[in-house]
Amino acid sequence: MIISAVIALFGWRQIRRKNREVHRKLMMTSSLFGAGFFISYAVATLAIGDTSFGGPQSLSVPYQIFLQIHVMLATIAAVMGVVTIVLALRSRFSTHRRIGPWTVIFWLVSAATGLVVYLMLFVIFPPGPTIKNLLHVLVSSKS
Repeated sequence: MIISAVIALFGWRQIRRKNREVHRKLMMTSSLFGAGFFISYAVATLAIGDTSFGGPQSLSVPYQIFLQIHVMLATIAAVMGVVTIVLALRSRFSTHRRIGPWTVIFWLVSAATGLVVYLMLFVIFPPGPTIKNLLHVLVSSKS
């Protein structure tokens, strides 16, 4: 997701310099990296489960609030990203220009909060237990 956000930042810079073709290529590349990240995250979550917060109990509620903010931002950024791409592909550039900067801002903030979530889950604190998900329940019930 960070790679996608950095590429989007470069793409935003290119359109500010009126370099439309480089902007288009960078934004499509950013979108592919973002989609790739989402697919890999979804597959890992289905296959492995969710890692719970392993930090101190006193930070559990603030972490959960921060995580929910990240999820909302990421969802908004993803929906805005699809809308922004569709507008560009349909050559509706006046609307694309109005929402594009907001899309990038939401994506950058989402990437930054996602990095903080990752650091809190796996680097700053030891990971908590992995919580099994529906796929695990379905596979286990057939055994």
